[in-house]
Amino acid sequence: MSGFSAFDHACMTEALRLAERGLWTTDPNPRVGCVIAREDRIVGRGWHQRAGGPHAEVFALREAGEAARGATAYVTLEPCAHHGRTPPCAEALVAAGVERVAVAAHDPFPEVDGRGSERLRAAGIEVEHGLLQDQARELNIGFFSRIERGRPWLRLKLASSLDGRTGLANGESKWITGEAARADVQRWRARSSAVMTGSATVRADDPALTARVDAELAAPVRIVVCGEGGVPIGARLLADGLAPVWLAGPKGSLAELPRCEQIELPAAERGVDLSALLMTLGERGINELQVECGARLAGALLRGGWVDELLLYQAPCVLGSGARPLFDDIDLTAMMQRFRFETVDRRFLGDDLRWRLRPLSDHQRPEETPCSPD
Repeated sequence: MSGFSAFDHACMTEALRLAERGLWTTDPNPRVGCVIAREDRIVGRGWHQRAGGPHAEVFALREAGEAARGATAYVTLEPCAHHGRTPPCAEALVAAGVERVAVAAHDPFPEVDGRGSERLRAAGIEVEHGLLQDQARELNIGFFSRIERGRPWLRLKLASSLDGRTGLANGESKWITGEAARADVQRWRARSSAVMTGSATVRADDPALTARVDAELAAPVRIVVCGEGGVPIGARLLADGLAPVWLAGPKGSLAELPRCEQIELPAAERGVDLSALLMTLGERGINELQVECGARLAGALLRGGWVDELLLYQAPCVLGSGARPLFDDIDLTAMMQRFRFETVDRRFLGDDLRWRLRPLSDHQRPEETPCSPD
């Protein structure tokens, strides 16, 4: 990092800011930004706007024009070197005559994976990696999870009272949190590839699971983990046609419902094999998975070690010991077994406090992690 100047940092920071503009629209592609600079002056800017469209480098080179010759390109992700739905960006940078390329993060996608940098170097272009790499990976945390681990980044969203309760014993839970917190949830949904819940939550709450934001977005897929009782044919998410719906579960739990795609999973001794589900979602291009569910599914995800991030909204109220908990079936007998998290971020949204938490340690994950969504 010592070889990068203050101007290099400023340009990559701008490229990351540009990449964020595709936060809700590029899925399943990564969010990428590009800045072209020459003689300490930015001459071109671009970002990847949507899957199937031109990449960030193309937009930046168009704006730069002839000024790109002899310039430096700052790219938040290694330029591609293969023909997909668009031509390779490495070739575009070579043709434009850039002299140097600074890359934030290496692209692990098998058809790129160093080939973009190799092509640039073969053309005599200086290539440097690692400038603001952590920030670039964080922006595409789901993409890196899918490519490197084979499964989505799983964000578990929960809302609770001060005493850790999610609803009254009779099921009433609207609304624990205020409008600002609920609007924030919509923005996190908007950046997700999919929003998942259990069939028991669908029966109890009839959620839409849509991302209600006033902006263009690639609508997240809605996934229901099905158990006994399944999904009622009159459920709101089946009727609105606003986003695809996938039903996931063992064969016996999946009913033929209109406008739904079925994901048949191996039968487990108890409920759903979460390992098979998450790997299947990775194969289907799901980068970030936001789960909004009841205590049983939440407990199974936590026990299995599948929770990568906990998004917890805490309201300044108390619901009492008889109310519903955040997690079921978490039976610990020693403090050393406790699930510990580090705080990524916390902020007030109106009167409510939002916590972003990540596990401090990787709990032992069994070969098969079943759960019942009911």
